[in-house]
Amino acid sequence: MISVVIPLYNEDESLRTLYGEIVEVARAADLDLEICFVDDGSTDGSWKVVTDLARSDPRVHGIRFRRNFGKAAALSAGFHAAQGDLILTLDADLQDDPKEIPRFLQALEGGFDVISGWKRVRHDPWHKVGPSRIFNALVSWLTGVKLHDHNCGMKCYRAEVFKEVRLYGELHRFIPVLAAARGYKVGEIEINHRPRRFGYGKYMGAGRFFKGFLDLLTVKFLTGFGKRPQHLLGGIGLASFLAGTLGLLYLSITWVIRLWAPDAFPPLHDRALLIYAAVALLLGAQTMSIGLLAELITEYQSRDEDSYSIAEHTGEEPGDEMEKKALANNRSLRPER
Repeated sequence: MISVVIPLYNEDESLRTLYGEIVEVARAADLDLEICFVDDGSTDGSWKVVTDLARSDPRVHGIRFRRNFGKAAALSAGFHAAQGDLILTLDADLQDDPKEIPRFLQALEGGFDVISGWKRVRHDPWHKVGPSRIFNALVSWLTGVKLHDHNCGMKCYRAEVFKEVRLYGELHRFIPVLAAARGYKVGEIEINHRPRRFGYGKYMGAGRFFKGFLDLLTVKFLTGFGKRPQHLLGGIGLASFLAGTLGLLYLSITWVIRLWAPDAFPPLHDRALLIYAAVALLLGAQTMSIGLLAELITEYQSRDEDSYSIAEHTGEEPGDEMEKKALANNRSLRPER
């Protein structure tokens, strides 16, 4: 079964049309699907539309937040509620075309685990398209996951991806990056992007680009150094500590020389290098200490988490035979009645 997860915020005018298009695609392609609308604290009639659709069609489910928590939270709630083997997301504003659903499913059959949409021709304002393209290029360069449109709302996933990828904050746009870091295969298809028919974009604004850059740094750290933070923090700290040590060593040598030749070097209190070297030394020591603390926290949290991802195995799952023996031993200890 396919679970279609749709986050929405004040989109009551488009929901019935979107539902009709999805149902028509499912009928034409003979798809078994469910539709999960996640109302992110709408203040219009969106929830009433969702409840009406749910009453008339058992395939429709609705989740309503008490207030606006953001798109990542809405998607996370939808992923938890999804029952399908495949999960497809799209926006509720009718700009994503449901007719593309069969193409996503066909692309997954090529061995991919995540398929991201690419809006090559975008019907959005220039002040949204330009920065978005720059941001996408930056994400691809820093993470190594080469996608043209990381922020596209229309994506398709195998459900097992979300057993290992956890969303929080505003990391929803980086799901392909997080999945690729776990070894899942990520692909991309070009999709049709339609002009907005009703209202205006809800999940947008100038601040999202600054937040997106900070989230990108977070993702880069999580995917590159999430299990070994000391490699980054310790490396920076060690370089700073060595630079400070060399600076102080040089100043010590000049101080000794100045005992015999007072005019060879200016006094230490007149030299800016003394301040820079001392600050570098302290900063390096603090950064390495933070790295050690991060390693301790990571080791503690990793006791219940795997740092690897298993694609498949042969025979019985590891641990099955041990579990059977334990159950057998437990039964043998029970007194007979």
